[in-house]
Amino acid sequence: MRVLITGATGLIGSRIVGLCHKNNIQVNYLTTSKSKIEYKNDYRGFYWNLKTQEIDTTCFEDVSTIIHLTGASISKRWTSKYKKEIIESRTTSTALLINALKGESHGIKQVISASAIGVYPHSLINYYDEGNKAINDSFLGKVVTVWEQSVDGFSKLGIEVAKIRIGLVLAENGGALQEIVKPIKYGFGAAFGSGKQWQSWIHIQDLSNLFIFVLKYRLQGVFNGVAPNPVTNKDLIKTTAQVLRKPLILPNIPEILMKMILGEMHIILFESQRVSSKKLQNKGFNFKFNYLESALKDLLA
Repeated sequence: MRVLITGATGLIGSRIVGLCHKNNIQVNYLTTSKSKIEYKNDYRGFYWNLKTQEIDTTCFEDVSTIIHLTGASISKRWTSKYKKEIIESRTTSTALLINALKGESHGIKQVISASAIGVYPHSLINYYDEGNKAINDSFLGKVVTVWEQSVDGFSKLGIEVAKIRIGLVLAENGGALQEIVKPIKYGFGAAFGSGKQWQSWIHIQDLSNLFIFVLKYRLQGVFNGVAPNPVTNKDLIKTTAQVLRKPLILPNIPEILMKMILGEMHIILFESQRVSSKKLQNKGFNFKFNYLESALKDLLA
C-alpha cells in the first residue's frame, strides 16, 4: 500500500510517516523545497508549488490514499496579509490536488484531510459532536468552513472523504505544549482569563494512530480528533505545573492584555470548545491517553 502525504515533515505529518512505515505502508510526499526531495522505495518526495499551481503528477502513481495536512500555522500574528495566507494555503493546495487528479488516470480511493475544532462556536456549556451545525463566527470558524468545503471537492471525483477536526495537540517536541511549559518552568505560569474555557486536547500519538485507523477502515465523514476527557484551561495549566513540580503563584492573565500583545489571534487562548470523541470510539478506536495527567507524564517525563 502507498499513500501520498502533504505536510509530511510537520509535527503531525512526521509522526504519521513513521507509523506508516511501521505498518508497511509506503509513503509519497509533496514538498515545496526541491532540496528536501528524497527517493527511496518507502519514502519518495515530489515537488509542488502552490503559487504557480505546479505539481509533479507522478506523485499519484500507485497511491490509494491521500493524507492532506498542508496549511499555514495559525500561531502567527493575524495581519490581513497573513489571514489571506492561512486560508489560501489550505484552499489552493486542495484545489491543486483536485485539478491535477482531474486529468490523470489514478487509483486514489480515499482522502483524509486535517481540519480543526475551531469550527465549533465558543461556549462554556455546550458539548459538541460532529452533528453540530452551528458555525463559529470568528476567523477560525471561517477558515475551517472554507477548508472543509474545498476538501469536499474530492467527492466529485468519486473519492471518499474523511475530515479530522483536530483539537489542541500535545507533543514532546513542538506545538502548543512546549509554549505552555516555558513560562511554568520559570515560575510564570498562569491560566488565561477566567480559566473556565474548555480545552479539547489530544496526545500526538493518539492523533497519529487515529489517521492510520481512518485509513485502515476506510472511514468517511467528519471525526473529532480529541481525547475523551476535555479539561478547562485552569486545569490544563494546573496539571502541567503539577507534572513539572512547579508552583503556580501568578494571577490569571487578563484577556485585554493578551489582545494588546497578540491582536485578534489572542482568541486562540480564550475560545472554549468542549468536543466529543464518541463517534470515533463507537467505530472502535481506542485512545491510549484518555486523561490529561497520563498524557503529560508521558510527554514531559
